[in-house]
Amino acid sequence: MPNPAQIDAVLAQVDAGLEQSLSRLFELLRIKSISTDPAFAAECQRAADWITGELNALGFSAAARPTPGHPVVVAHGPEQPGPHVLFYAHYDVQPVDPLNLWHTDPFEPQLKEDAQGRKIIVARGASDDKGQMLTFIEACRAWKAATGSLPLRVSLLLEGEEESGGKNLPPFMRENAAELKADVALVCDTDMWDRSTPSINTMLRGLVADEIEITAANKDLHSGMFGNAARNPNQVLAEIIASLRAPDGSVTIAGFYDDVAELSPEIKAQWAGLGFDEKAFLGDVGLSLPAGEQSRSVLETLWARPTCEINGMSGGYIGDGFKTVIPAKASAKISFRLVSGQNPDKIRAAFRAHVEARLPADCTVSYTPHGGSPAITVPSDGEFVRKALAGLSDEWNKQAVITGSGGSIPVVGEFKSILGLDTLLIGFAQIDDQIHSPNEKYDLESFHRGIRSWVRVLAALAE
Repeated sequence: MPNPAQIDAVLAQVDAGLEQSLSRLFELLRIKSISTDPAFAAECQRAADWITGELNALGFSAAARPTPGHPVVVAHGPEQPGPHVLFYAHYDVQPVDPLNLWHTDPFEPQLKEDAQGRKIIVARGASDDKGQMLTFIEACRAWKAATGSLPLRVSLLLEGEEESGGKNLPPFMRENAAELKADVALVCDTDMWDRSTPSINTMLRGLVADEIEITAANKDLHSGMFGNAARNPNQVLAEIIASLRAPDGSVTIAGFYDDVAELSPEIKAQWAGLGFDEKAFLGDVGLSLPAGEQSRSVLETLWARPTCEINGMSGGYIGDGFKTVIPAKASAKISFRLVSGQNPDKIRAAFRAHVEARLPADCTVSYTPHGGSPAITVPSDGEFVRKALAGLSDEWNKQAVITGSGGSIPVVGEFKSILGLDTLLIGFAQIDDQIHSPNEKYDLESFHRGIRSWVRVLAALAE
């Protein structure tokens, strides 16, 4: 177990080596590892080889392993007492289009000052995810330089296709599950709560997506000749969609909330103390009133409650001008974000039963599923969460918080379903990093204190 003097020595090494760490980050950022464009396949290989070389130089046993797409970098540190952690990040980046909106070359990183005088690193991949990935690798480098070893067993799994669907990672994980066995996964691809408050995301919602098509007559009909006499699929669909929500914002599907647990009083109190501005959150997108369950806070509805959303509707004539038609068919794409405890298959079946119970005579319905995955929750009182929170709090001199996410991160579900691992989502990005957009940036403080944070987290997990 590391002692305080060792931790201080490693932190001092981070500070002394920051310029060299930044230089290495700039080297990696110059590699155009755009995974979705086949023209950059050699650059993705070059990025994987660069990372492999760095990790081998640090004493890891590392290799860029082939897949049907871009390589997966796998690295293992030496055996150590205590827990074994598996760190995940991705080295591929988004395309840079539209190039004309960049202020500088996206693959020639710049250290600049923003309007508030903060130093920022500007380049494609600076935040998502090369800068975040190197915070962890540079923390390992500092441990090796200051003490000669890491404080616990560390393995790394670094993907080259996250930005292009990641379809080759799950089969790779299944084929190498025994090799990738660990005690907990660490992911650095998320934000802090705010600029001074580190966080661990312990909740990711799952997803069910279904497309429905209502059919009535065997062809489109003239509304003057068949209006009132013929069933209109647009109206049938509209009535079914309207029935999915109650006036209080809750979802009306039978059994929808049966497996949804309430937040603990401790987490609810912590979220209430985060200072989240509901009015500003909605005001930024031109809205003013929350539309979800009226008895819940906006944060609770975003992170800890399931949703039902209409993502698209189609039926009849929607071109220029006007056509008085009763369509034969009408369709909608509907998705549900799920929380821990909800079974995707059960929710899909309940939704379809809701539709069919409201289907009038002379109408039929067909379905096209578009995926389903369960929510992921890491117990907020678990040992790894508790230790990591302590390490983050020590570095930022502020209590680290537990947060959730309204979205889904597929690799976290795959860690659970394939490897049986819980995941700690610890990231140092800021909400204004403009990931996937022109002029992507990463705060120099995020990079520097991210490295220091991982030093402390690794020490805490080793206790």
